Amino acid sequence: MTEPFLTRLATRLAVLALCMVAAGCTVNPATGQQSFTAFMSPAEELRIGQEQHPKILEEFGGVYQDPGLSRYVGSIGQLLVRTSETPNLNFTFTVLNSPLVNAFAIPGGFVYVTRGLLALADNEAELAGVMAHEIGHVVARHPAQRYSQAVAANLGVTLLGVLTNTPHISRLAGLGANLYLSGYSREQEFEADMLGVRYLSRARFSPHAMSAFLNKLQANGALQRSLKNEEGRDPATSLLATHPRTAERVERAIASASLARVTDPIVAKDIYLNKIDGMLYGDDPEQGFIKGRDFIHPKLGFRFRAPPGFRLFNSARAVTAMGPNGARILFDSAERRDDEPMLYYLTSRWANFLQDTEAIDVNGMQAATGHSLTNTQKGTMDVRLLAIAFDARTIYRFIFLAPVSEANSRSVDFRRTTYSFRRLRRGEAASVLPRRIKIIMVGSGDSLRSLADRMPFEDFRLERFQVLNGLASGQKPAPGQMVKIIAD
Repeated sequence: MTEPFLTRLATRLAVLALCMVAAGCTVNPATGQQSFTAFMSPAEELRIGQEQHPKILEEFGGVYQDPGLSRYVGSIGQLLVRTSETPNLNFTFTVLNSPLVNAFAIPGGFVYVTRGLLALADNEAELAGVMAHEIGHVVARHPAQRYSQAVAANLGVTLLGVLTNTPHISRLAGLGANLYLSGYSREQEFEADMLGVRYLSRARFSPHAMSAFLNKLQANGALQRSLKNEEGRDPATSLLATHPRTAERVERAIASASLARVTDPIVAKDIYLNKIDGMLYGDDPEQGFIKGRDFIHPKLGFRFRAPPGFRLFNSARAVTAMGPNGARILFDSAERRDDEPMLYYLTSRWANFLQDTEAIDVNGMQAATGHSLTNTQKGTMDVRLLAIAFDARTIYRFIFLAPVSEANSRSVDFRRTTYSFRRLRRGEAASVLPRRIKIIMVGSGDSLRSLADRMPFEDFRLERFQVLNGLASGQKPAPGQMVKIIAD
């Protein structure tokens, strides 16, 4: 017997025993399906949701500070809830201050959408489709199912170990729990789609808005992979990674739901675009933001520039600049201890394998650098580390990576990035403004290219404009149509 088979058997044993003894299996009134939720009652779901909510806010940049937009998103959510089988359940809808395109729900009726997702959606119906799906997960009690199945997996492994006299099998417990908690199953996603299209239809939205937005997600995922010079699956932070679905599956869910046709469905594009006009796009200045090849952090008071051909990406933990042929720059921070010299920090606390280490000065700040070779999936790379003492307690760090064959040619670029790191001048922070969504009307003389060229990006302007507005390749918006662009 293989370990996955034993894990599944252990879970089934525990679920069967608990269903017989503790009535752990119940029929969900929304789905009509039997589900196992023995280890999480509705009251426990609410308690866990209230406990996790502050942690979600901390992880995703907090609440986006636009009360009008928050009320608008919440009103759509509450309309959908009133059409559900649990109209009296107290849902909480939150717009997260994150540029990531994502939406999710946690136990207790806490539903989240990011401003990155709001920027990609093109009308109220598409946003409602995303929210209806998340409401479906909550009403179907999928979080409670995942949690209860994970607990059952641990209990079942213990029971199976006793019955088969194989104590080593207990090590499967953690694996089983992690698998159940890592994401929803295909069946649960289909169930949430079935419920979501039901709620959309009852609220007089077209259920096809759900599949239309999934097509946009796929186009956005392809664009993001192009920007990062990557191929393959969407990153773990994306909506398609956490909710693995396709537009075709959603259309099957619509057909299976046997819904009455919605006459004159709500789209509300103009209303929606008006609500997101002026919304922050990309990074929040509080977290530092990217302008072309420059990374600027007004709050912390510094900036630097990536080399030509490199593209910057910001996250909560680090800034990454991705270049050709696997060349990379990683930037983050570390704590400085008692005004320690940078050469000591570099060689004693950060890395003790470097060659040709030296102390240098970077625009009046003490620094140290050294290099080595490292093996990666892309082959042997030359790696140069740089530590800069920004103040008595803060060190900023660069890791420069380049293929060995390009190390010499990249050294000038990396040196320029090193000495581009500087403190912001007085008044400079206030003058650096982030990017925002701007809604404009297409003029009779506008072309796809002229519209795209109004956006402040160095590359992929046309592709960014098309994805932002849900346009197929070559499709031109009509004169008088309202579209989204990005403006400084």
